[in-house]
Amino acid sequence: MEEEDTTLALIKYYCYEKYFNHAISSVSAAQRKYSSPIYIFFHAYASLMQGEIQEATAELDTIRDDRELSLCTLMALVYAEKKKPNPDRDIIQELDAKVKEDRKSAPPKSLYHAGTFLWLLGRNDKAREYTERMIKLSNGSREGIILKAWIDVTSGKDTYIRKAGKYFDEGLKERADVFALMGKAQYYECRQNYSGALEMVNQVIVSFSGFIPALIKKMKLLLSLQDWDQTIDAAHRLLQKDKNNLEALRMLALHSLCRDGDITEAVKQLSNLINGLDILEPNNAELYFRMSVAFTRVCGRSDKVIEQTFRMVDRAYSMASRDPDLATELGYQMVLQGRIKEAMKWYKIAITNKEKTSVSALTGIARCQIIEGLLDDAEQQLEFLSEIQQSIGKSGELLYLQAVLAGKKLQPQAEVTNLLNDAVDTHFSSLQGLPLGVEYLEKMNPDFLLEIVKEYLALCPSKPPAAGQPPAPQLQHCATLLDTVVKIVPGLLHAVFLLAKVRYQSGDIDGAQSSLNHCLEQCPSHADAHLLLAQIHLLQGNMMLCNQSLELCLSHNFEIRDHPLYHLIKAQAKKKTGELGEAIQTLQMAMSLPGVRRAGSSSKSKHKKTELNSADYVSLFLELAEALWLNGEQHEAAKVMQDAINEFSGTPEELRVTIANADLALLRGDTELALSMLRNITPEQPYYISAKEKMADIYLKHRREKRLYTSCYREMVEKLPSPHTYLLLGDAYMNIQEPEKAIEVYEQALKKNPKDGALASKIGKALVKTHNYVKAITYYEAALKTEQQNFLRYDLAELLMKMRQHDRCEKVLNEALAHDPGNELPALSDTCHYLVLLAKVQIKEEKNEEALLSLQKARDVQAKVLKRVQLEQPDAVPAQKQRAAEICAEIAKHYTSQRGYERAVKFYKEALVYCETDRKVMLELARLYLTLDEVDLCQHQCAEILKNDNFNEDATLMMADINFRKQDYDRALSNFEQLLTYKPDNYPTLSHLIDLLRRAGKLENIPSFLDKAEKHCSRIKLDPGFNYCKGLYLWYTGEPIDALLHFNKARKDNDWGQNAVYNMIEILLNPDNDTIGGEVFENLDGEIGNSTEKQESEQLAVRTAEKLLKEIKPQTPGGHVQLRILENYCLLSTKQKANVEKALSVFTEIANNEKDHVPALLAMATAYMMLKQTPRARNQLKRIAKMNWNIADADEFEKSWLLLADIYIHSGKYDMAADLLKRCLNHNKSCCKAYEYQGYIMEKDQAFRDAALNYEMAWKYGNQKNPAIGYKLAFNYLKAKRYVEAIDVCHKVLAAHPDYPKMRKEILDKARAALRS
Repeated sequence: MEEEDTTLALIKYYCYEKYFNHAISSVSAAQRKYSSPIYIFFHAYASLMQGEIQEATAELDTIRDDRELSLCTLMALVYAEKKKPNPDRDIIQELDAKVKEDRKSAPPKSLYHAGTFLWLLGRNDKAREYTERMIKLSNGSREGIILKAWIDVTSGKDTYIRKAGKYFDEGLKERADVFALMGKAQYYECRQNYSGALEMVNQVIVSFSGFIPALIKKMKLLLSLQDWDQTIDAAHRLLQKDKNNLEALRMLALHSLCRDGDITEAVKQLSNLINGLDILEPNNAELYFRMSVAFTRVCGRSDKVIEQTFRMVDRAYSMASRDPDLATELGYQMVLQGRIKEAMKWYKIAITNKEKTSVSALTGIARCQIIEGLLDDAEQQLEFLSEIQQSIGKSGELLYLQAVLAGKKLQPQAEVTNLLNDAVDTHFSSLQGLPLGVEYLEKMNPDFLLEIVKEYLALCPSKPPAAGQPPAPQLQHCATLLDTVVKIVPGLLHAVFLLAKVRYQSGDIDGAQSSLNHCLEQCPSHADAHLLLAQIHLLQGNMMLCNQSLELCLSHNFEIRDHPLYHLIKAQAKKKTGELGEAIQTLQMAMSLPGVRRAGSSSKSKHKKTELNSADYVSLFLELAEALWLNGEQHEAAKVMQDAINEFSGTPEELRVTIANADLALLRGDTELALSMLRNITPEQPYYISAKEKMADIYLKHRREKRLYTSCYREMVEKLPSPHTYLLLGDAYMNIQEPEKAIEVYEQALKKNPKDGALASKIGKALVKTHNYVKAITYYEAALKTEQQNFLRYDLAELLMKMRQHDRCEKVLNEALAHDPGNELPALSDTCHYLVLLAKVQIKEEKNEEALLSLQKARDVQAKVLKRVQLEQPDAVPAQKQRAAEICAEIAKHYTSQRGYERAVKFYKEALVYCETDRKVMLELARLYLTLDEVDLCQHQCAEILKNDNFNEDATLMMADINFRKQDYDRALSNFEQLLTYKPDNYPTLSHLIDLLRRAGKLENIPSFLDKAEKHCSRIKLDPGFNYCKGLYLWYTGEPIDALLHFNKARKDNDWGQNAVYNMIEILLNPDNDTIGGEVFENLDGEIGNSTEKQESEQLAVRTAEKLLKEIKPQTPGGHVQLRILENYCLLSTKQKANVEKALSVFTEIANNEKDHVPALLAMATAYMMLKQTPRARNQLKRIAKMNWNIADADEFEKSWLLLADIYIHSGKYDMAADLLKRCLNHNKSCCKAYEYQGYIMEKDQAFRDAALNYEMAWKYGNQKNPAIGYKLAFNYLKAKRYVEAIDVCHKVLAAHPDYPKMRKEILDKARAALRS
């Protein structure tokens, strides 16, 4: 029973979807299994619907006496008789009477079959009547309820559709019924719950695996969910089960056109579809027609595709020549191919049908008349259609044709624009509630929308607006339409090209280039795209790329030489490079091309039609006149100008010639003549606004009269009051720095157009310009309350952030983020913007964890944006990838500041996946590798950067750093010399060099670089950068007092001040670069170290350091931590137990909050040592010793290794200390303290010669300034019997420190005595 129900459901599906031959095949298969006469009825019905009236009538006669089928059979016989060319009225009357009689006593089953028949014919109201009666008689029959639900769900009336779900549920109570489950899926689909529908269909596929309609429905639902990839997978699975499945073949062909724009593949798939129709539905005229419609609308007028669709509709026409819709469609396809006379023939055939008036055919005739220039005939036809339209409803196509006619008859632009706006609104109203699918594509008709766009564009200037000027208002309508088309049909390259053109004309040059690049990737021979790209390069002043685009265009399409626009752009490029002779020659060649000598004409050359719009045609004359004038051929220029006046007299372009004439007058310096010409242009004329703008420009730039400049715009507002003219007046006030007046005008414009977001934004920005921040905030908040200017939320948040009102800013952003963006691209994009801004605010408030969370959310949202943009706006992919890279780079920066270097590397790498050549990210990653001491990886990144940018300063510096680390000093120095030879006062580079030379143990090379910088500029000694570098050198060479003086000169500078102050504090707290907390050398200098004078000096230094700390204003979270550590080092320097304990608690807190924070761990260890808690100090230092060295914490690593070595030496573990000291010297060959400790170890082992060698190095790198090291060196020379060297060192120490203890008595005198003996 269940199997038979499934078979009947399949037959009903095929009958409802009008797959009549499929229904016949299914019926024949069923008749071999089951004997029910219902199959005879369905066989007859399917035959009847294919026009086989006699055969169907004969079959119906065999079952007309069956009690359960008599009612539906009689109805079918009536329908069959009416379908005959000459129906017999008597038979119809007799059959109708029999139907009425049988209906009175019909059993429930008979009423059910009658209801089914009426439903299949589309007579839902009548079907409902029979079905309700059947349900009543049968006490709620399950199958009756399911049929009623189907009738309701397909009625197209919302009140019935809403009830259908309840009926389907009732029908499914007893058991899963395939007919009911498919109906429930249909119900969910009607309610736009596509996921619910998909769930139902999956249930059918699982329970009734061979039921093909479920697979078809699943494929269509996946498309409704806008998932093309899964839709195509479903189509392939369908073809595995049913190799000629027509729906799957159609879907594959549509995918090739809509998504990929692959005409060749689409034609192949269409050919398969036609073969499938020939095999499976050879007599189904309606199906041949229905299957073709979508392709003609989305193929971009491809001749190859239209050839196939024409075959399909022609085949349908040969079967059903009485159907006017088929003749109309053939006419439409002829229009798409530009075969207007043949189109007219088909439209006339369509209107000869007396049974059915084809409004579409009448509209088609009007379209042909307009194209052929028969404007009066077209006007009459459209008036007639407008009368009809009042009774049948508005038509988008009719309004469009009225707009085209108005344009051709030179009606005011506003009227044409309004008609086009109405056409768009009417057209899209028919798409409301429709999911993405075949019907949507048919009704959307992208080709028609592109025609509307072209009409809008004809009303706009062909060039981008001047800086600060708004684009023509029609361009916004174009952009909206094209965004929709490109989102739905990204494979339609003509739409992508038109979007590029709209962006170009709107002044969005980057957007235009992005669209054109996408166009040319898909189709390198797209001539129009090459030409527009050439125009963009011309606008940007890049003549080389402009000529390159023209050459590429020519190489792909040689016929472009017959296109005047090619010559126009080429000439403009020549003119810009001063090649006036060649420009004139090129323009004259363009003028001589066939068909050019008639404005806006199109002519047939040997190859193909050449078209030049009237705007570009005028440009040919005007460019030629200007080139001749500039070339000194004034007489010839005047002649060309006169030709232009004659040629364009009485046309809308006449005024452009007048404006150009005014330009020539300006070139002659005759401003009065130019103004008098422009004054003659009246408000009724098309170029009135351009003329007034030109006049205003003359008043401002040539006469410097601001009052007259604004009066031109005020006059525009008086004569043509519109939001656009108000906007121009407001912008004029902004140009002359009168924002208060601009605000007044913008507000008036906003009253006229309250939904104009751009205006609202301009008001906000004008208020900011007047520094009226509070009013700007109030304005933004008020605008947001109307819920019309939601995008202003970002502007408001940005303003609040600038004003440091972080809490309010966060609140505004969180409100914006409270709404679920769903899956719509604009909403997702906005959400991403909000999250990035929120992260910036959170970073400013030091909410680092929250900022990271916001950035990670932004990254996830941006991933969704990228997924959708690839489908909906392929040309925007590069910009969106750039944004994804920026978000990843921000996350990486966050991890870097938190010392999570490994994670930072991961996110920088992810950023480079999105933008492989992003130099900024490559540099940051290289720096990070250097920080992590990953030298080879850093070198690879730098080499990649230097491939494309030979003189990149940062990469060169890092390469130098790497060469230093590899001890390839010559190459490293050559890197620096390369930079410093070019610019000796490049102080960031010089400071970096000083640090590297110190680490390389080559401090003696530094003075030559400082000298070169000094010679380069006479006032160098006042330069903060120079003083910082000199201070650095002096500090590293053991002259802390002089270093302090130089750092002090850099202290107040914005660039160098912070680092100079940090260095000054370090010097003040530890002038002799001792190991703070160390015990080894603590008692050696006891006598000096404990003097009252030294103690007072140290206390003064601490107080000075504390004062300097107040000058530090950290800008980053890391900066704040560094400041806290230094503040507490001041407490350590007091050496008071309470202060040391207080400092220790802060260091511990920082170490707990900041993972593996080397400076904090070192500070803790130092505090423990001062508190004599050596084991605790050792634990912290061991922890540091296990970490990987990085350049950011290089000094702290060195100090921690030295302190740990000190502990090991103090406890006699010399081997462990020696390893640490080697580590210090590997990273800093100038480390005096490491050499000093090594000398001490050797001395303890009584290896005096080796000790002396180490003390020698310490003495050398300390610039022979430290008396304690001098003493130790002299002592070990003495012990090693190197008496002369010992005496020499003693003299040097005593010259600087005459009273240095023990030096004279214990070393100098003994050395002298030893020499004498």
